[in-house]
Amino acid sequence: MANRPDITLYTAQTPNGIKISIALEELGIPYKTVKIEFSKNTQKEDWFLEINPNGRIPAITDTFSDGQKIRLFESGSILQYLAEQYDKDYKISYPKGTREYYETNNWLWFQNAGVGPMQGQANHFNRYAPERIEYGVTRYVNETRRLYGVLDKQLEQSKSGYLVGDHISIADISTWGWVASAGWAGVDINEFPNLKAWEERMYQRPGVNKGRNVPEPHTIRELLKDKEAMEKHAAEAREWVQKGMKADAKK
Repeated sequence: MANRPDITLYTAQTPNGIKISIALEELGIPYKTVKIEFSKNTQKEDWFLEINPNGRIPAITDTFSDGQKIRLFESGSILQYLAEQYDKDYKISYPKGTREYYETNNWLWFQNAGVGPMQGQANHFNRYAPERIEYGVTRYVNETRRLYGVLDKQLEQSKSGYLVGDHISIADISTWGWVASAGWAGVDINEFPNLKAWEERMYQRPGVNKGRNVPEPHTIRELLKDKEAMEKHAAEAREWVQKGMKADAKK
């Protein structure tokens, strides 16, 4: 019998990174954490590329049911793995084959294929690009706002206050960190009252509150209230983002 769980989470304080720690906390299962230092390009080191060939976070390793190690990368894939392997009581998922199971997949991939990439580009053009390109800012901020509108409408129709069914799911967990960072992308969350209420409801959950502070404090709310701190943080991040882009271009 394999000794499970034996999870190590490789992560950083980003909307994608905190998805996994939130899921693990909601499930109440133990895990170890390795902080990945973007400023040092740790994610590009050979040992980490053995875990995630794409050189991105989050990633996990675990002992699989056969006793051998398994690696997981891409946040949606990791969330599905955790749900299928460890959520026997359906705390953050629904039974496979049910209507809610497939609906959860809809919204999980809506985030991974839509909200994340579009808001990520809004972040880049708004905060990290070496020069401000208005077309890029407008294009991605507006598309993020459109996607937020889709989420807002779904939540308006929800009887539980969550994206799917009668309780929190990996769809909510996947989406929360991005919505909590709306202001960083230049999106005003007040335009979306149902989404704003959901973001606060999630924020109040003990599992979300604990998981969002892994591997270091989640300070986006405080940061967005301090313009000087925002500009300093953006300048520091811009430096390592540009450095990383140059390193990637050489490969």
